[in-house]
Amino acid sequence: MTDYVRVAADGGVLTVTLNRADKKNALNNAMYGALADALARAETDTAIRVVLIESEGPDFTTGNDLGDFAAVAAGTLRREDMNSGKFLAALARADKPLVAAVPGLAVGVGVTMLLHCDLSFVAEDAKLSTPFCNLGLVPEAASSLLLQARIGYAHAYKMFALGEAMDGKTAAQIGLVTAAVPMAEVRATALAAAKKLAAKPIGALRATKRLMRDAQLIQATMNKEGEIFGARLQTPEAAEAFKAFAERRAPDFSRFS
Repeated sequence: MTDYVRVAADGGVLTVTLNRADKKNALNNAMYGALADALARAETDTAIRVVLIESEGPDFTTGNDLGDFAAVAAGTLRREDMNSGKFLAALARADKPLVAAVPGLAVGVGVTMLLHCDLSFVAEDAKLSTPFCNLGLVPEAASSLLLQARIGYAHAYKMFALGEAMDGKTAAQIGLVTAAVPMAEVRATALAAAKKLAAKPIGALRATKRLMRDAQLIQATMNKEGEIFGARLQTPEAAEAFKAFAERRAPDFSRFS
């Protein structure tokens, strides 16, 4: 476990809080491991009926800590030693309700994990983006399947290819999230929804979720994405993207074909 992820159970709700506000809750390897462990606990602990994923500070998460990506690209961290795959697999398997509270910035996996949440509440002025192509990478968390299924190909491709941020109101309007509310109300709204779900018959909720989600297809898509993602981390395009980020300049992809 890491101090950057807090886990607390109360009244059937397991609240998982991203607690790295000084780094905009960017997810490092230890945090992914803690998140995976929390989801695994929820699936086996009969006292837990719902998982609420929230965050400290004004941001939800800026996604992967790019330091870990750069380490993989440089060969100092093995792809198979990253806990992100463990977390994504836990999302694919989860059949208890997942609820998310997104107060602000959500980038990359900060958005794609919402596709596995059954209810998600975001601030009206939150900014959601999936800039994988900007980093020379590809979508993950089965988002290449789930995002277009939720909001349609045109919206999904725009989010992936252009990497532009979408505000919370728009995300709610197109069905990416459940609802957009004022930032001050995000956590209370999500917690109220989680408590309401916790009072429902859990067997019926789990059976309904299994009917609505093809867990095997989701895992297979994650596996396919993961292979391509890992290969893309070793490409010159990705190296240029990470170098440009570190040097605080715009990347130049013009020499790559």
